[in-house]
Amino acid sequence: MRALIQRVSQASVSINEQVKTQINQGLLVLLGIEESDNQYDIDWLCKKIAQLRIFDDNQGVMNLSIQDINGELLVISQFTLHAKTKKGNRPSYIKAARPEIAIPLYEKFIKMMSSFTKEKVQTGEFGAIMQVSLTNDGPVTIIIDTKNKE
Repeated sequence: MRALIQRVSQASVSINEQVKTQINQGLLVLLGIEESDNQYDIDWLCKKIAQLRIFDDNQGVMNLSIQDINGELLVISQFTLHAKTKKGNRPSYIKAARPEIAIPLYEKFIKMMSSFTKEKVQTGEFGAIMQVSLTNDGPVTIIIDTKNKE
C-alpha cells in the first residue's frame, strides 16, 4: 500500500464538474493499493498517518498530528501510484490491485482512518475520473509505502 500525503489548508474532489466533497485544514491522502496488500498494511498505514506530526505547534515546529488539530481528511484512490516506468515511456500498472481486491481494502482503510479522526473521512469515488484541487500547506508532501517500512 502506498500513500502520498499532503498537508492542506483546503482540498476538494469533483466528478463530472460537480464538487463531490471538500475539506479545510487537514490531509489529502492519495492511496495506491497493490495486489499483495492486506489488513496488516491497512493497520500499519492508518496508524502511521494518524500519528504523523506534520502540523505546526505554537512555536511553528511540525510537532502536531491530524488528531491533535482535529483536522479533516480526504482519501482518494490512486492506482497510478504503483506505476512502473523503467521500460519505455508508457507506465505499467501491473502491481496495482484489480477492483475486486482494491475496493474492499480501500473501504477498510477509510473505516479504520475514521476511527483515528474526529471528523468524518471524506472520499472520492473509486474508479471515477476525478479532478482534485488542493492548497498544499507548507508545502508538505510525504510518501509512505508499507512495503518499505525501514
